[in-house]
Amino acid sequence: TTERRPNVILICIESLSGSFLNSLGNDQDLTPNIDALANESIFFTNLYATGTRTVRGMEAITLSIPPTPGRSIVKRKNNTGLFTIGEVFKEKGYDRNFFYGGDGYFDNMNTYFGGNGFNIIDRGRGFLLDKSIKTKRTNIEDDEVTFENAWGVCDADIYNKVIKESDIAHKTGKPFFDFIMTTSNHKPYTYPEGKIDIPSGSSRDGAVKYTDYAIGEFLRIARTKPWYENTVFVIMSDHCASSAGRWELDIQNYHIPALIYNLPNKKKKKVDKLSSQIDLFPTLF
Repeated sequence: TTERRPNVILICIESLSGSFLNSLGNDQDLTPNIDALANESIFFTNLYATGTRTVRGMEAITLSIPPTPGRSIVKRKNNTGLFTIGEVFKEKGYDRNFFYGGDGYFDNMNTYFGGNGFNIIDRGRGFLLDKSIKTKRTNIEDDEVTFENAWGVCDADIYNKVIKESDIAHKTGKPFFDFIMTTSNHKPYTYPEGKIDIPSGSSRDGAVKYTDYAIGEFLRIARTKPWYENTVFVIMSDHCASSAGRWELDIQNYHIPALIYNLPNKKKKKVDKLSSQIDLFPTLF
């Protein structure tokens, strides 16, 4: 078989439980865009998060390893120069980018991604935690922001930045891998007014519906771009909503959606095998 080197855009969605999707049993129609994508994708219906925090999801996705005891590797010292999925992309000649709508100083994310070869595109004004890390850092400027809360810019703003950077990357002819971490589906559940039929700040349902709306708009614009045809989109959650607990583990509080969309020469299908975040990129590769 001939090796393909499409661009890969991973959207890691904040707190998107599987139970929010109609395609996984919900009846509220909160995620029409993701549900439509699920029907056109390789859709993983029995996939689970490895933890209850964003940094646990990042660890599982980027390192493809089970959770380490204690703290996530993302938050530990000496977590640079690791064999992440970014190294696989690097060997194939890809640029690697980490997009975050807030300041990636939070939770040590910039040190982890920057120290493992990713360019940083975030809303931060400060420096990387570790001055020894030499990586390109691009700021999301004020004139690129239409809405912002304590966590960062709204999902539509981060996706617009991804579109802009993808247009630039496409002109270089070099393939790219983007890891996008969203923030809109997080308390206080605020987002731009007038985009969906649930008022901003009123509920998690509204945040989920806005999150879904923003993905729909992102793909609508992406489909008009010359790089779209050669770009694979991976959508997966970092962890479930309200999943943190101290004692008994309810396995349903770890069930998350995951899909691979626009993969060339692969038929759409549902994958019902038991799997987790650590399986997705080895499967894609």
